[in-house]
Amino acid sequence: METPERIWFLLSRNISGDATPEDQEELMRLLKEQPELMQQYDMLQRLWTVPDTNEPEQADRINRILQLSAAEESENPDHPVSLYPSRNRSISIVRWAAVLVACSLLLSFFLWFNHKETLATNEIVAPRGSKTRTILPDGSTVWLNAGSRIVYTDFSGPSREVTLEGEAFFDVMHAVNRSTGEKLPFIVHAGNIDIKVLGTAFNVKSYPDDHTIETTLIRGLVQILRKDATEKEAQPLYLHPNEKIVLPKKTEDRAEVPALQKSNNIKPVTTTITKLDSNLKEIDLKETAWVYNRLDFRGDNFEELARKLERWYNVRIHFEDDAVRRLMFNGSLENETVEQAFEGLKAAVAFNVTIKNNDIYISSIK
Repeated sequence: METPERIWFLLSRNISGDATPEDQEELMRLLKEQPELMQQYDMLQRLWTVPDTNEPEQADRINRILQLSAAEESENPDHPVSLYPSRNRSISIVRWAAVLVACSLLLSFFLWFNHKETLATNEIVAPRGSKTRTILPDGSTVWLNAGSRIVYTDFSGPSREVTLEGEAFFDVMHAVNRSTGEKLPFIVHAGNIDIKVLGTAFNVKSYPDDHTIETTLIRGLVQILRKDATEKEAQPLYLHPNEKIVLPKKTEDRAEVPALQKSNNIKPVTTTITKLDSNLKEIDLKETAWVYNRLDFRGDNFEELARKLERWYNVRIHFEDDAVRRLMFNGSLENETVEQAFEGLKAAVAFNVTIKNNDIYISSIK
């Protein structure tokens, strides 16, 4: 087994672009054998891409620092690298912060590699107005939509479990218990729903202010169970490729309780499974368009669309009358600014809009 120093060396050289074909082949083999290394590799790659106006000069300096951290011999031992910038060389504060964080990550990895201590709970957040992608310890990839978060541990138990609040697209790797050889299920906890898979790709939408939980399966097979299931709902539901399921999130959202729906102005929701157009590619599906930086909306009223726009642009939308809430929209947004987005919406359906910083006021045309 390769030493931590050797792995550090391979990571740093691959990220900096200095790796030989042999180095690249060795690292790819290690990542395949130890999927948990992918998370370290992914995080270091992100830090490496911090923008800097002195990129060639700083890339060289950072690479040499990483090599020192990996205890590799400097290419020029007669001229040791100083960790402090000279007076004639301007060093970006952001870049140096990234270097320090990178070194801290490498140190953390060293401790993990040698002691195999149980990792603490991890949290990944995509703030409003942004999206993020991460690699989980098992090599699975997760894309988080704006205003979303996931929480997970080190996946060392009999299953891999993730708790989701918001929206995420999962591309799950097959994994087995190294001791027993048994397959490790991957479970997503979203509100009162548990989604269990082995190896598959699927999208889950479960924002706190939504009345439904949506799961869209791209490939594989998923099993869905309600934690608060009635006797009628106790049997698991199965989703097949190109299928989407919409489930009521809470008891008061279900069609069986019309009195509560009337008193709380809640639209009745039933569990429905719909078949998606199998001819459409993943990038063209409304449910996964956000992964490709496109916001699709079809048949949304303004109140439903507003929730999506608030997360997409990190703004607050205020309706000044009830009539404007019921306006219906179809379309998509991709690279538009918030001002351009509302100009486009106004061109499709007439309404008044006033934008004051991050607050947007909407009203009907009198």
